[in-house]
Amino acid sequence: MDRKIIRTAAFLGMTAIILGAFGAHALKKVLSLEQLNTFETGVKYQMYNALFLLFVGLSQSISEKTKKIIFYVITSGLLLFSGSIYLLATNNLTAFDFKQIGFITPIGGLLLIIGWFWLFIDFYKKKS
Repeated sequence: MDRKIIRTAAFLGMTAIILGAFGAHALKKVLSLEQLNTFETGVKYQMYNALFLLFVGLSQSISEKTKKIIFYVITSGLLLFSGSIYLLATNNLTAFDFKQIGFITPIGGLLLIIGWFWLFIDFYKKKS
């Protein structure tokens, strides 16, 4: 599981950098400042959680069960949260109105919170 988590963390970190550069250079010409800021929020949360997954994958102090739960909750949360933010920020560039799926952004955010909370609980329960 550790290798899978670390590979995913590396992929998410790499794509966060790519998307950040894409937003700063290519999208700068076609999006408003507010839309760019929204896009950047998605990139930031993707990078924060890529680093979180890297920590989880490298840590020997976290049980395998907890690692598995955190992995699936965080990756699902990122897909919903950052993914929907990217689509909403670039909404005016497509024919489809992504505002219809905007309700999934807070669901993704909740999943991210649950992933971090799960780690907190795992460490809280440890005796020493």
